[in-house]
Amino acid sequence: MRRTSFAHWPCSIARTMDLLGDWWTPLVLREAFYGIRRFDAFQASLGIARNTLTDRLRRLVDEGLLEKRPYQTEPVRHDYVLTEKGRDFHGVLMAMNAWGDRWLAGEQGPPVTFRHDPCGHDSHPEVVCADCGEPMTADNTHPRRGPGYPAHLAERPDARARFAS
Repeated sequence: MRRTSFAHWPCSIARTMDLLGDWWTPLVLREAFYGIRRFDAFQASLGIARNTLTDRLRRLVDEGLLEKRPYQTEPVRHDYVLTEKGRDFHGVLMAMNAWGDRWLAGEQGPPVTFRHDPCGHDSHPEVVCADCGEPMTADNTHPRRGPGYPAHLAERPDARARFAS
């Protein structure tokens, strides 16, 4: 089945989902944040089929979230290391984790907690305004057309309604 590409949609969420493509990709990135670097370790940790893992790692390397660094020459083997672009995905995973902890963890509580090294506390992420520091919620935040929104779409009735004010 052919998948619709969102790569050129005027929406950063759609473009991000186009890159992620499936449920394995964020899990591969999660494992990279947990310190996994080698193919066999990703495969063992996730229980993912080798061909699927090969495809996901290739995509993450091609998109610049991971880089391959050789650690052995005979045969050639690589570590997969997070790049700056890949490390910047950490906030996305933390937000997904916080949502899952709130709505899916069950009575036992969160399966994984995160320690914030600078203050030494186990904590959770919050989305806050970069200017005032107040939480950004669905009730106090609304979308506006940004500078990258295509002019030819801006006049459509659905775009005018979506981005009113």
